[in-house]
Amino acid sequence: MILIENTIVSDDLVKVHFCCDITKCLGACCIEGDAGAPLEEEEVGIIEDCYEIVKEYMTPEGIEIIEKNGIIDYDTTGSIVTPLIGDRDCAFISFDGDIAKCAFEKAWLDKNIKFRKPISCHLYPVRITKHDTYDAVNYNKWYICNPAIKNGQRLGLPLYKYLEEPLIRKYGRKWYKELVNQAKTYDKK
Repeated sequence: MILIENTIVSDDLVKVHFCCDITKCLGACCIEGDAGAPLEEEEVGIIEDCYEIVKEYMTPEGIEIIEKNGIIDYDTTGSIVTPLIGDRDCAFISFDGDIAKCAFEKAWLDKNIKFRKPISCHLYPVRITKHDTYDAVNYNKWYICNPAIKNGQRLGLPLYKYLEEPLIRKYGRKWYKELVNQAKTYDKK
């Protein structure tokens, strides 16, 4: 484990090689699972504010779910998550052919909104578990990401480097610089 400020970071962020290969997985992380993407409380208002723009990128089924049930849902632990279409697809899904993508990110890439996507999605396959005095930052190993592991190994790209931008977004540059410094000690082991 790596200790940085109020976080405990799994060694897997340094040891696992990872780089999404969306042409192989087809965006499975947006369509697999038993709950929507975890949301932070401050993201709810942001999502409400940009929904009218984002819905132009969404599927009709996603729009129907949001307009019927609202922009958030709750998982079995009571945590705030994105709603699902049926029991599977994120309501904020968008498709490019067979590839599932995020409607928020598509609107952001088009420079129509300033919110890229929920931080939990940006950080995936890393999941954060909040505790009273610290965050546990863990790699969520899931078979749907096997192509990303192979791609990361081929490129020699550690997970923490692949996730540099979202880790900085979540914890800041100082925190990330400390992670990089501590990761160097793993290279010497």
